[in-house]
This record gives sequence, C-alpha cells and structure tokens, in this order.
Amino acid sequence: MYVLVSVPTATILGGPDLFVAKGSTINLTCLIRYSSDPTAYIFWYHDEKVISYDSGRGGVSVITEKGDITTSLLLIQKATEKDSGKYVCSPSNADVANIRVHVLNGQRPAAMQTGSAGLSNNSGNMVIIMLLGYLYSVLFEKMHLRLPYACAQR
Repeated sequence: MYVLVSVPTATILGGPDLFVAKGSTINLTCLIRYSSDPTAYIFWYHDEKVISYDSGRGGVSVITEKGDITTSLLLIQKATEKDSGKYVCSPSNADVANIRVHVLNGQRPAAMQTGSAGLSNNSGNMVIIMLLGYLYSVLFEKMHLRLPYACAQR
C-alpha cells in the first residue's frame, strides 16, 4: 500500500540565473505548489533585504494569485545595475526559492551569444513565457512523491 505525500515547494521560473537588459522590466514568477494550506503571505527579498513596494525607487509591484498553485509576480520596471543580485521568494508555507538577476548594460554573456536565450522587452514573448510556466506547473503537479505506507507511518 502506498500513501501519496505532497511537500509544499516554491520555484522561481527561469533560474538559477536571469539576464535582463538595462532599462527593461524584470519579471520574476514564483510558483508555490503542493500546499494543503493556503499561502498566507509571500515576502520577496533582494540581497537579503525585504523589498519595499513603496520605496523611493518606484516601479516595483507584486501581483499574487492564490489557488491550488499560488503565483506571485515581482515586477521591477526600468532595471538598473543596482537591481542585479540575488532575489528570494519566501512564502509562509514552503521553503524559499531564489534566483540571481544580472542587469546588463549592452554586454552579452557567452551563454546568451548562442541564440538560445536573448534579451527582449517584447510583450508577446512575455505571454509565451507565462503560458509555458503555467503548463510546466500543471504538468509538474501531476508528479507526486510516492512512499510505501510503512515508511509514511514512521
């Protein structure tokens, strides 16, 4: 006999590194899956400091949609080099997820010169990325960790 065990997880799409052009919008999407309890809150951090949405910098917003899969989008407009660094999504009911953002001022890292990834501010690409993220989350939810019943009893 087997028992289905779900462990709440947080994932930031596009990691572990995200490269964006200076002046573009940083869009970080955090998915919280497999939670039996609703996510009460999600904090976002930049280089270990809580992100303030009403800071003097401006252009920072968060959109959160709660459901079977909770999605939190952190949007940072007009990216500058100061926006580079480690970002952390910290939900109330799951381990944290992180990503390293690199804001580029015209330079293109070797990993991006192959054409497999690129800088774009195109809204059509953003829609495709969000759709792929949604499809990924739906397919990923179908996969659950199966443990023998005896192990789950311990």
